[in-house]
Amino acid sequence: MEQKVKYKQYTMPTGGWGSLKSVFADVIQQRAIKTAPGLLKDHNKVGGYMCTSCAWAKPGKPHLGEFCENGAKATFWDLTSKRTTPEFFAKHTVSELLKLPDYDLENEGRLTHPMRYDATTDKYVSVSWQEAFADIGQKLKGFEPSSVVFYASGRASLETSYMYQLLARLYGNNNLPDSSNMCHETTSVALPQSIGTPVGTILLHDYEHTDCILSFGQNVGTNSPRLLHSLQEVRERDVPIVVFNPLKERGWQEFVNPQRPGQMATNKATQIATQYYQVSAGGDIAVMMGMAKFLFTWHDEAKARGEAGILDEDFIQQHTHGFEAFEAQVRSTDWAEILQVSGLSSASIEAAARTYSKAKAVIAIYGMGLTQHRYGVDNVQTLINLLLMRGNIGKPGAGICPVRGHSNVQGQRTVGISEKTELVPLDLLAEQYGFEPPREDGLNTIEACEGIVKGTVKAFISLGGNFVRAIPESELMERKWRDLDLSVQIATKLNRSHLVTAATTYILPTLVRSEIDEQLSGPQIVTMEDSTTCIHASRGKYKPAHEELLSEPRIVAEIAKHALEPNPKVPWEDWVNNYALVRDAIEATYPEPFRDFNGRLDIPGGFPRPVPARHREWHTDTGKANFKLPKSLNASFAAAEDGDVLRLITLRSNDQFNTTVYGYDDRLRGIHKSRMIVMMSADDRIRLGIAKDGLARITTAVDDGILRTMTNFQVIDYDLPSGTCAAYYPECNPLIPLWQYAEESKTPAAKSVPVRIEPA
Repeated sequence: MEQKVKYKQYTMPTGGWGSLKSVFADVIQQRAIKTAPGLLKDHNKVGGYMCTSCAWAKPGKPHLGEFCENGAKATFWDLTSKRTTPEFFAKHTVSELLKLPDYDLENEGRLTHPMRYDATTDKYVSVSWQEAFADIGQKLKGFEPSSVVFYASGRASLETSYMYQLLARLYGNNNLPDSSNMCHETTSVALPQSIGTPVGTILLHDYEHTDCILSFGQNVGTNSPRLLHSLQEVRERDVPIVVFNPLKERGWQEFVNPQRPGQMATNKATQIATQYYQVSAGGDIAVMMGMAKFLFTWHDEAKARGEAGILDEDFIQQHTHGFEAFEAQVRSTDWAEILQVSGLSSASIEAAARTYSKAKAVIAIYGMGLTQHRYGVDNVQTLINLLLMRGNIGKPGAGICPVRGHSNVQGQRTVGISEKTELVPLDLLAEQYGFEPPREDGLNTIEACEGIVKGTVKAFISLGGNFVRAIPESELMERKWRDLDLSVQIATKLNRSHLVTAATTYILPTLVRSEIDEQLSGPQIVTMEDSTTCIHASRGKYKPAHEELLSEPRIVAEIAKHALEPNPKVPWEDWVNNYALVRDAIEATYPEPFRDFNGRLDIPGGFPRPVPARHREWHTDTGKANFKLPKSLNASFAAAEDGDVLRLITLRSNDQFNTTVYGYDDRLRGIHKSRMIVMMSADDRIRLGIAKDGLARITTAVDDGILRTMTNFQVIDYDLPSGTCAAYYPECNPLIPLWQYAEESKTPAAKSVPVRIEPA
């Protein structure tokens, strides 16, 4: 349970002994000591299993230990010896369990048996698999297809994801929201408009050739720690790394590599960021427009001297569209507004622009600090503009690098988990499986939530995840969730989404990726796609947590067989018996990216999907890379003129991955024992009349007739720009209005929530 918060600024490097100590403590806590040696031998390596944590790339020549602190925690969390059995559920009502924090729920251990909620006793009771599938299938036959949602988190394999999307379309809808809707949907909207691809353009080896890195709104130390290996090697070539982020995160400051004995012995850290600028929440467009203004000025000056310009004029002429309009917008943008919105000085923006102007090959990294704003699409597209100005896409060492979250969140989109019909080869699916797929776009995450609120969504099938906890407006959503007729939760551990029950609720426990998946043809292989579009095979190495557990493909197939009419062209049983046949089916649907799929499973570093923009082929409406015009310098909903309104950034701790909380310590920020905290500058705290280390109430500053307020947050004086505050996700999700999302992508705007903070 949480205790009173303890805060002391963390001054040690990322990685190093602090990381090793944390990993050791976690393996002991989860009683998973026997699995620890496998991290060195099998984790993220050819012939082994792929991490269930983040989606960062796996090198062709892996390190001795190709895992990070969070990857190790995710593995111990999966392979814990703790169990959540029918006996546990018999001892506790759902009402009692709802009072427990997220950590305590998942820390009970792995689920072992299929369970059904019994409203009479307010308890979950054990059921047979056959009974569960028969009831779920019968109930699904009774709904209008448009009223059922098939949600997918980002952990399921390519094989499972392909089967799942086919289940939904055979059932009669494209209601396939996923976790990408909540994080990088903005990327999936912005990049195709700008460069004709929904994914990043760099491969891991580009880090060996870059001579400058820009990073916006991404916390490498917590969200993608293995990237630090590449960044360390980049810095050892004296390559500058320029970071823009409201918080000074330790991962971007210093790193001690646990796999370098000499560095561990001396604790002499590698400095990662060479320039670090604390931009105000929602101020990134202003920064980028300011950098562009300097580039235009220096270009003009160079041309006036008869020298080569700063801009790549040949690239702009040959490969881009809309440059003149963007140039006019940049030149007319007022410096006073740029400085006011960004929170940075002209000298800081100039220094960043100067570093960029001197580089020949630049990688731009970004995360949800760009995507989760009202104008998140504009954020991403303005960053693309900055790269296009100097030809930094489609050449070695240069390109755009969105850092994805869940380990296969990008891959599941590749094989059809999408509510947007334009992204799925429906004609091929129709021919392949002899049916007429629905042609109307389905529901994304926000639209699914709106449907639950309105009562038009009647049933919700969840392939992993903790949807109720992950979504915005969570208090309202929990109330409305109870009006659902059916909730089916495919899961490995107990979480809050299982306890907010519908009229009929099932928990269906499944294997994890690192466990041996034995089917009729033998141990199975599954695959996933990393952030750089490379496909990797994964083989389970550990005995399943319980003999009752079924694989995800088996669960999906059984739901399909019980809910759908038989289709001789869809061999559900054959697929479950041999996942290689699923890969053959994927290749038939997507022949170009998955050519010789089964033959390329064990290529070191994975095999990359083709990305045309890597070769300066632009699959856009103009046939060129497009300069897009941002609608505002301020990406936030908050009014910058109102000094009493702060912009709240919701963020993850060092002891967390998405909604999974491994503990109450955020070591890299020096925060311990509690997650009910809010970080803000001392000046803001004093101005708002809050005592040092005092308690505060946070209220969403919107006027829509709904009061969204939370109390008892302990205030921590933290190095943040004035007007910006930060607190943890998902605890603060009740403060985010359902309608407050990124325009075009509908990604929740969780990185600049307008709030008022007052003494509690």
